Amino acid sequence: MNRTDSRGLVLDEKLLFELTDSGRIGYSLPKCDVPKVVPSAEMTRDEITDFPELSEVDVVRHYTRLSTWNYGVDSGFYPLGSCTMKYNPKVNEQAARLPGFAELHPHTPTHLSQGALELMYVLQQDLAEVSGFPAVTLQPAAGAQGEFVGMLMIRAWHEARGQQRHKVIIPDTAHGTNPASAALCGYDVVTVASDGVLSKEAVAAVMDEDVAALMVTNPNTLGLFESDIREICTLVHERGGLVYCDGANLNAQMGISRPGDVGIDVMHFNLHKTFATPHGGGGPGSGPVGVVEKLRDFMPIPIVVKEGDQFRLDYDLKQSVGRVKGFAGHFSILVRAYSYILSMGGEGLRRATEMAVLNANYIRARLEGTYDLPYKQRSLHEVVFSETALANDCHTLDVAKRLIDYGYHPPTIYFPLVVKGALMIEPTETESKQTLDEFCDALLAIAAEAEQSPELLKQAPVRAKVKRLDEATAARKPKLRWRKD
Repeated sequence: MNRTDSRGLVLDEKLLFELTDSGRIGYSLPKCDVPKVVPSAEMTRDEITDFPELSEVDVVRHYTRLSTWNYGVDSGFYPLGSCTMKYNPKVNEQAARLPGFAELHPHTPTHLSQGALELMYVLQQDLAEVSGFPAVTLQPAAGAQGEFVGMLMIRAWHEARGQQRHKVIIPDTAHGTNPASAALCGYDVVTVASDGVLSKEAVAAVMDEDVAALMVTNPNTLGLFESDIREICTLVHERGGLVYCDGANLNAQMGISRPGDVGIDVMHFNLHKTFATPHGGGGPGSGPVGVVEKLRDFMPIPIVVKEGDQFRLDYDLKQSVGRVKGFAGHFSILVRAYSYILSMGGEGLRRATEMAVLNANYIRARLEGTYDLPYKQRSLHEVVFSETALANDCHTLDVAKRLIDYGYHPPTIYFPLVVKGALMIEPTETESKQTLDEFCDALLAIAAEAEQSPELLKQAPVRAKVKRLDEATAARKPKLRWRKD
């Protein structure tokens, strides 16, 4: 079952179908006290036969061993750029598990759920203070849904003014979901090229009376601050449009710069990025949206309001785009984000931003000169290299696969598309100098291997449980379930 090599004990796990042994039982049921019923043929299927027969310990060990193959931020350094895979403090998890929160039914009457409503109300205020917006909705269930909701509000605002604008400007350095969110709201996407950062001249060239909004990510996906953002917002406003900011990279601004202060009209927050709530596995996430005053009445319903010393859900927004999520969003995630803000305080949030920027620039300083840096502007929370300096026809994918052999989860690769063979690294604020040095040492060693042993990179990973896959065949001819030979 197990084997030992230079990396220690490696668990060689079989499929449940391979572990089966006829007659094994992993359950003990009471005697049946109702008439037995055999399902009719149309309620059963016969394409899977020979279901596994296993003992309880077989099943427990199987899934426990599989769990050791998972890699997460609790396992080690998670350098994905753009995704901000921050460490999730355990005090936030404890807060979310308090019985008064964890066991609160979503249909609990208002007078019996004042604690939860107060938490949401204060979180709305805290996010408004961090971002510079007067109003925030907590309802969207993820950043992408927050984008969608933000664009719905923009569309509704234009329609309320009798305008039928049909285009949205999106720079080539924007976050990847922005074009999809605009298209889902019925807009035609106008892509604008940038030289690292967006220029007001580039926006002016395409900004006309058909443009409803500019969607911009700031800092953008190159990790660069959009230095002309105030002038760009003024330009868009003068020509009747609104400005949407993707808040995915707020971790580079928190406590230092507020998007609402520079002319942004709408922005979503990624609580699972900036505010250290769980991220991955398809959710749960949370994507609150902040808006300027003129868009307040267009927010999804309900929002939490305070009347005297009581809190309630307000459904009376005159021009609301409606409900976009059941109940009040992902409440347990809101609890975690509130706990994070409460434990950090204003100075702590600013310090997190400062350390995130410092860590990214430390990685940049150590790797620049060995890995190509296509854009020379000052980096913020993440740094993007290209593959052009790699020797012997080695590519970013080879570097990413080889990093697995060194014990690291690969960073984001081949994004943003404006960089050839992009290698995007975001260390966040919680990683120590020791961790960053070890990671950089691995990348420098891999660059040397590209010169001296290129075939090693092209075969990597060579020490992992699963070797490099034929990704083209896997995509075109997927094997989605086990079949008996």
